[in-house]
Amino acid sequence: MARGPRQGSCWPSSPAGRRSRWPTWSFSRTDRGRACADAGRRQRRRTRILPGAGAERGGRDARLGGGADGSGAGQGAVASPGGAARPRGEEPRMQRRAILPALAGLSLPVRAGRAQGLGQPSWAPDRPIRLLVGFAAGGSTDTAARILAQAISPGLGQTVLVENRTGAGGNIASEAVARSAPDGYTLVMASMGTHAVNQALYRSLPFHVARDFAPISLMVYSTTVVVVHPSPPVQSMAELIALSRARPGGLNCGTGGSGSSQHFAAAQFEEAAKVKFSLVHYRGGAPANADLIAGRVDVVFSPIIEAIQQIRAGQLRAIGVTSPDRSALMPEVPSIAETLPGFTFRSWLGVLAPAGTPPPVIARLSAEIQAAMRVPAMRDRVAGLGYEAVGSTAEEFAAFQAQEITRTATLVRISGATVD
Repeated sequence: MARGPRQGSCWPSSPAGRRSRWPTWSFSRTDRGRACADAGRRQRRRTRILPGAGAERGGRDARLGGGADGSGAGQGAVASPGGAARPRGEEPRMQRRAILPALAGLSLPVRAGRAQGLGQPSWAPDRPIRLLVGFAAGGSTDTAARILAQAISPGLGQTVLVENRTGAGGNIASEAVARSAPDGYTLVMASMGTHAVNQALYRSLPFHVARDFAPISLMVYSTTVVVVHPSPPVQSMAELIALSRARPGGLNCGTGGSGSSQHFAAAQFEEAAKVKFSLVHYRGGAPANADLIAGRVDVVFSPIIEAIQQIRAGQLRAIGVTSPDRSALMPEVPSIAETLPGFTFRSWLGVLAPAGTPPPVIARLSAEIQAAMRVPAMRDRVAGLGYEAVGSTAEEFAAFQAQEITRTATLVRISGATVD
C-alpha cells in the first residue's frame, strides 16, 4: 500500500477519507527531490530582499545564474527550476503574485483622489486655527467673527481662535495674515472696508487686498439703517429727501469716520438722491449715534447692529434700510428703494487666507463656512444682528470681491474720503 507524504514534505496531504484537490501523479524519489528543490527556490524569490548595491546584488545575480558584476543571466534572464535561463519577462507565476500587494498599495492614492473628487474633505487641521479681526472686541466685525468661529470649530475638529489686531483701519490684521504661512492656520475676517475700500483709500499699502489673499467664503451682508431723532421734522425717507433738497448742506450727517461704511452709504445716497449733507466724522459709529440722540446731528446711516437697541428703546427712529428689500429684523421699516427706486447699499464680511494656500485647504474651510451658514439657527442668529447669511463658494467670493474693489473705488472718489 502506498505511503502518504512524510512530515515536512513539500507536497500537501488531504484528510483521511477525503479526496485531495491536488494531482495524484506518481513520482520517483529523484523527481520528488527535484520538485522540492524547485519549490524552495520559488519561496526564496518571494522573500528575498529587494535589489540593492554591492554584495547583496552580486549574491542575488550569482544565484540567478549571472555574475556579481551584473552580466549574464543576472540582468537578462532568470534561472528556471530546471537550471536553464529563461527571459525575464517569463518569470514564474509565484514571483508575479508576490508583486501584487505592492501594486495594490500604489492604487491607494488614486482612490483617495477619487474620494476627494466626490466631495470628501482631504485636509484636516491638526492644531488650532487663528481668525484675525482688525477691529476691537465687541464691535460688529468681532461679534460676527466669534459667532462664525464657534460654528465651524466642531466640523473642523479644531478650535478657531479669534484674535484682535486693531489699528490702521484693519490694515494691521490684514498685513499680518498676508505675511503668514499659506497653510490654512491663519485667516482674516475681511470687510468691505478692509478688503475693498482700503485699496483705493490708502495711497500705499504693504499688500494688495486681492492679490495677496485667497478668498474662502463670503459670510454675510450687512444692512444699513437710516436713523433720525424721534422728534419732528423728519418722519420718512421722502421727508428727508425733500428737506435736504430744500436746505443743501443744512442737515448734519454723522458717520463713523472718513472712509467708514456709514460715510460711503451717505455719499452714495447723496449721489442718488441729488442732495447734500454736512458730514460730521466721528471715531466710530457709537459716538455718532450718541450725538444723534443728543440732537447734535440730524441723521446717521448706521449698521443695524449698532443702532438696533436704541431703535427698540425709542431713542432713535428708523426711516429706511439700504437693502433691496425690507429687513426681516425690522419689517415695518421700508427700504430706501421704495422711495428711491434702484437704491441699494450693503457692506459685507467674509473670510480670507494668505495667497498660495493650497486648494484642498481652501475647499475644506469654505465647505465648513457654507454648511454653517445654511443652519437655520445660525441664520436666525446673524439675522438678529442685522446680517443676511450668505455662505458663498471661494470662486463666488473672488468674483464678488473684484466687483467690490471697482465699486468702492468710485465711492472713495465721489465721497472725497481721505485718511490721516
